[in-house]
Amino acid sequence: MTRRHATLAVLGVLAVLLAAVSMAAGRVWVPLSDWLDPSDPRWAIIFELRLPRTILGVAVGAALGMAGAAMQGYTRNPLADPGALGVSSMGALGAVLTLYLGAGASAPWVIATASMLGALVAVFLLLALSGQASSIVTFILAGVILQTMAGAGVALALSLAPNPWAVNEIVNWLMGSLADRSLPEVQMAFPLIAVGLLLLSLTGRSLDALTLGETGARSLGVDMTRVRWMLAVGVAFTAGASVAVTGVIGFVGLIVPHLLRPLVGARPGGLLWPSALGGAVLVLAADIAVRLTPAAGEVKLGVAMAVLGGPFFFALLLSMRRRIA
Repeated sequence: MTRRHATLAVLGVLAVLLAAVSMAAGRVWVPLSDWLDPSDPRWAIIFELRLPRTILGVAVGAALGMAGAAMQGYTRNPLADPGALGVSSMGALGAVLTLYLGAGASAPWVIATASMLGALVAVFLLLALSGQASSIVTFILAGVILQTMAGAGVALALSLAPNPWAVNEIVNWLMGSLADRSLPEVQMAFPLIAVGLLLLSLTGRSLDALTLGETGARSLGVDMTRVRWMLAVGVAFTAGASVAVTGVIGFVGLIVPHLLRPLVGARPGGLLWPSALGGAVLVLAADIAVRLTPAAGEVKLGVAMAVLGGPFFFALLLSMRRRIA
């Protein structure tokens, strides 16, 4: 068994164990013996609240983990990530506009569509700057610009919101959370995320060829236009659908590939599925942690990931600076 297969097996076991803990953990702990007893009042807590939350934790974590690995592989840039480079923020802007206009109240699919369109626009803007002449600084600046534009649009929607209730709903949603999600959200997001994961996984061999540069990849028969479209649509589906149901949860796609690269190797195509499983493990673990924090209210998952991801991003930049120097 190779190190990659061993890592996949370990991550798979961890994901299953954390999913089981996620079903049981919370303000009210529910033992396994009560899971199959419909007469127990806690049965509704498990299957109406915690099951959708756990499914979305796995799906969203896998989506963001693989999207980050695919973006890093395509751009040959270790800082590429849907959250850090504004893709999730642009998706959030699209969703916030539907919330502000009231278009998503009766048709939740409108929120998902607007979120994916925002993410798609962001990916194309980033990829336009990720060619041979693009530097890491340019790429980061492009992400900062997208973050700023999305933040300005969200701030405008908040300032013009018709009532305090709308402001509170938008702010809570932007913080990112898996709390109080139900099966309709799972039914809306899961198929879109599955399609996005499939598209990204099909780019694996092309991403491996891109380690030789675009010229080398073309000489091996890689259709760059096709790969660019598959990557853009795949990231738009994964990041956009995730943002549509959970809000902005950042840094998953940045942290997971870097943690797994020493274990599975630097081959971009070989990192896709390990990053998906690693993302699911990270999001499930973080979601369990925020449920168990000793506070009056539950800490938002997006806030917890920002607290974890900020120092990681800073340490990564310092490491890159030392290597360049």
